[in-house]
Amino acid sequence: MIIAKQKKEENIVEYLLYMWQIEDILRAYKLDIEKLDEVIVSQYQQDENTKKEIREWYDNLIQMMKLEHIEESGHLQININLVNDLNDLHIELLQNPQEIQYNALFFKTLPFLVEFRSKLKAGEETNDIQLSLHSLYAILLLKLQKKEISKDTEVAVKQISSFLAVLSQKYKHWLEEEPQ
Repeated sequence: MIIAKQKKEENIVEYLLYMWQIEDILRAYKLDIEKLDEVIVSQYQQDENTKKEIREWYDNLIQMMKLEHIEESGHLQININLVNDLNDLHIELLQNPQEIQYNALFFKTLPFLVEFRSKLKAGEETNDIQLSLHSLYAILLLKLQKKEISKDTEVAVKQISSFLAVLSQKYKHWLEEEPQ
């Protein structure tokens, strides 16, 4: 909860990747709040009120996952909505004639996305932002498993990361401009 809140404010892409990891962790613990409390929440070096908030945050996520029937796979609707918001902004930026640098960065990234689309067997219904995030998450999982990543894949990941970092900055700026 603490990390998620910070990431959401600072970098929406890092937040989404973090939340996907949290979803997988919750699944690994079979959506059992008691196990999570024992293994994860209890390890936080926080006061009891903060630990209670953290536990409630995990429990709320578990309840949402159950309600949305994503116990085995998939992402929470709130996370899907954020990906869709990012994609909407991405499309808006691509259509904006003043966003020459953004367009150039995206078109430099596009060949890597085409390759990842093929490797991940992602269909055309998967938008470029979903594909970019899935690519980075797949690489993150490989690194966590200590699997070797080819030099070509590292180059692709670096490019996709650069692209998403710029999109994340533009998203933060866009949110700051939005009337509340």
